Order: sequence, then structure tokens, then C-alpha cells
Amino acid sequence: MTNHIKTRAVERLPLLSTEEFTATYKDSNTPVIITELTKCWPAVTKWSVDYLKQVAGEQIVPVYSSKPAQGKQHQHAAEKQLPLREYLSMLEAGENDLRMFFYNILENVPQLLNDFSYPDLGLSFFKRLPVLFVGGRGAKVQMHYDIDLANLILCHFGGPKRVLLIPPEQTQYMYKVPFSFSALHSVNFDQPDFAKHPALKQLNGYVAELQHGDALYIPSGYWHFIEYQDIGFSMTLRSMPTSLRGRATLLKNIFVTRTIEGLMRKLVGQKWNDRNERLALERTNRGFID
Repeated sequence: MTNHIKTRAVERLPLLSTEEFTATYKDSNTPVIITELTKCWPAVTKWSVDYLKQVAGEQIVPVYSSKPAQGKQHQHAAEKQLPLREYLSMLEAGENDLRMFFYNILENVPQLLNDFSYPDLGLSFFKRLPVLFVGGRGAKVQMHYDIDLANLILCHFGGPKRVLLIPPEQTQYMYKVPFSFSALHSVNFDQPDFAKHPALKQLNGYVAELQHGDALYIPSGYWHFIEYQDIGFSMTLRSMPTSLRGRATLLKNIFVTRTIEGLMRKLVGQKWNDRNERLALERTNRGFID
């Protein structure tokens, strides 16, 4: 019998007023899929492999592997850089490991800014950072939460995409790696091994099954694991924390935690990585394994 993490489906609604979104979802930190938020955007009819090749095919883009960084390698080091046209052709040919990650549309492909608009949901969007994510059939994104603790509107185009969401209140069960914002790479969130990772039994999350044009609200601090079920393009619109505590944590994450992690990788190398992975397992399993 296959093990599964306890989940429920994210609610799907066509549209929400600012008041409804704020009262029912934002204030309660509850994810929701808004199915018609992008309905009038040019992106709905335009964004495809052929269109991206046309408008940005010659752009040199960094692509990232799903394999964990080793030794003194930076935690988010790109696997390689290549023309977007070549990368998209690789996806069409079946590539399912390399992904485009956090690619700034404003800086790199400003033409795409004409294809969408910022929705009126009562969120104050950081308009300098609309970012694009691209992956092929079967590509997976390691379980993580975003360093900036932003409220996210993830707008999806292309083939289906599955997103597993875990509230931040359940972080103690997530096998979080020290000095990172990711879960232990060896934890399989698709088919969890409860003998090795018994804390996963305590999780109670959400699953979002995204289709072309869907917009998923991911509340601040939510963990997310993503699987592309076909070639897809997702853009996130970000609303940064407004509370003093949220802003303080954001600054600590960026300027303290990330700096220490990068420095220790350079100084210690793989021993630092091994130490943190061991601690993630030991600390999370404490109380669950005799």
C-alpha cells in the first residue's frame, strides 16, 4: 500500500472581490485557485513554447537541476546557461530535469509585461520582480518556502501542474535543513517513507491541480512542492510582508541565514552539507523513532 501525506483540494473559484479574497483567504492564510483571474490577459492565448521562442529565443538563460548542490557549490548554482530557444526545444524532446527558475521578466524579457496586469486583490505587489518559472513533463521542484516570505499569486500557463502546499505552522514536521529554506532532499513527498520519515504522518496540507490560466494564491511562508505534468510556464506576482515581524524575518533570512550558509559552504564544503542533512533528520525524527 502506497503512503500518502494527508491533503485536501485547494478550493477553485472563478473570481473574487478584494473584500472576499481578504476576509476569506488572505486573513486566514488559506490558499485558493482563481480560475478566471487571467481570463482577459493576452498571456492566456499567447504564452506557449513557440511564442517564447519568438520573443526571447536568443536570450541566454540559466537553467537549474533538481540535484542538490555538492561540496562548495552554491546552493542555487545554475547547471548551465544556454539560449532559451535551445532549452525549450530540449523540453519538447523530453528533458525533465532542467528548469528555469526565478527569471526576472522585467529585466530580461520586458515584452512580456504587455501580456498581463496586476490584479486588484488588496495585495501590494512588488512590481520590480515578476518572475518566470519553466519546466518540462515530469520535472519536480524540491519542497521549500520562499526566502522573502511573500504572498504569491502563481499564474500558470501550459500543461497541468501539481502543487503540494503545507502551512508554515507544520514546519517542525518538514525535515527542514538548517540554514536553508528547503526540506531534506532525500524526503519523497510524492510517496513518503513513513518508516524513515515518520514526522510526515503529522502533515495536513493542500493539493492544487493547476490548469492553463489558473492563478493560485500561496500565502506567506507556505511550503510548496511542485510537479510539472507537461511543459508549463508559471509567473509569480509577489507581495512582500508588511508587518514589522515579517520584514525583520525577511531581512534575517537574506542577510544573515543565507550569508552564513554561503560562507560555510565555501569554507567547509561537503562536511557542512552532510552536517546539516544529518541534523535535519535527527531533529525532525526526535520523538517519532525509538
